Amino acid sequence: MSLKRRAKISPSFSMASMTDVIFLLLIFFMITSTVVSPNAIKVLLPQGKQQTSAKPLTRVIIDKDLNFYAAFGNEKEHSLTLEELTPFLQSCADKEPEMFVALYADETVPYREIVKVLNIANENHFKMVLATRPPETNN
Repeated sequence: MSLKRRAKISPSFSMASMTDVIFLLLIFFMITSTVVSPNAIKVLLPQGKQQTSAKPLTRVIIDKDLNFYAAFGNEKEHSLTLEELTPFLQSCADKEPEMFVALYADETVPYREIVKVLNIANENHFKMVLATRPPETNN
């Protein structure tokens, strides 16, 4: 008694699943390539319309007269020089390793002063946020 198969096996190869795999790989590489930014200063720039919900642990303030102030947590801001800023931020990082620094700069402050603070943060691998004010509504 011999048993025969009722359905024949087709020798053809379906390319439909192969195109799905290629399409998924294409999407994966397109998304991951946008994450890579070589030689860029790592700075999180918040949008003007939305404010971040997280409170910064450390604040650095530059007023219109180029005076520097800094504070950690809920402490009151105290005046310091640019040379004193690096040791201050390092001591704050020792207290809280996951801290991030919010930079509040007056709109009249020259860009080179802001870049000096950003370079200090970049050299010490601090997370930096540039603070903005919400846009004015014209009602």
